[in-house]
Amino acid sequence: MNTLLFIGTSELLLIGGLALLLFGGKKLPEMMRGLGKGVKEFKEGLNAPSEQPKDAEAQDGESKEDAEIENQLKNTDTPEQK
Repeated sequence: MNTLLFIGTSELLLIGGLALLLFGGKKLPEMMRGLGKGVKEFKEGLNAPSEQPKDAEAQDGESKEDAEIENQLKNTDTPEQK
């Protein structure tokens, strides 16, 4: 395997130190918390698509039914039109 993909302890410490210098001790925990929430939502989103198509199909079916009803109503003659 390619050894460039693996990050050692010294590299992690260097990256952490640079982040601490750039963003400061107060802002860094907030940023990491936000990153953690984003990753969590992304993982949940990967599992959720199996549920979404069922809802989307139901919504599409309802809109098609509504369109058919509207077409039927337009095509029927009312007493006022005669």
